[in-house]
Amino acid sequence: MTKPQLTEKVRELIQKARIVSFDTWHTTHSVAAIQSFQAADDAGRYLTDEELQQLAPATTALLPLVQHLRDRVSDIVDEARAGVLHTFPHITQPGGGLYPATRAEACWRDFWHFLRCITYGIAGQHTDYISVEGLHYMQLLYQELQVPLDAMVVGLEGIKAASLKRVEPEQQETIAPYFDHLIEQLKQFR
Repeated sequence: MTKPQLTEKVRELIQKARIVSFDTWHTTHSVAAIQSFQAADDAGRYLTDEELQQLAPATTALLPLVQHLRDRVSDIVDEARAGVLHTFPHITQPGGGLYPATRAEACWRDFWHFLRCITYGIAGQHTDYISVEGLHYMQLLYQELQVPLDAMVVGLEGIKAASLKRVEPEQQETIAPYFDHLIEQLKQFR
């Protein structure tokens, strides 16, 4: 199957739709730590164990949580996807918002990236990890591509639920705000 060609506008929006910002972290993190976060974000990957260890001792208590979520990202995304498909059973069929399959795959990939960004916030102990400008471009991108926003919100809420059930009850309250911050931002796209 061939991938659909993206317009120049869509390619430009994709480049600008970077939803994480470390601009406000300079008072709490070293330049080296911020560079580690930025390098991971630039590469579109989760923080490595080595990068997480460099953040200690400031975030020692949260590092195992970040590792735990990172190591279970496939299960978490699969669970969130199942929730979207249950809530919107026809979304991947002809006429649905995630048809054809390449649209659905892009959605599931966004779920993976949403959790990645959330783990940066948790690792850095900053619920304000969102780039207002990047989020604006993401909203424009979603509008341009006609992404089904209700399904994306359900998916992000599913990522939160799947993640929280994989951590201890006392840890759920600690990390829930990192998910809520992005969920609330995405709800404003509607």
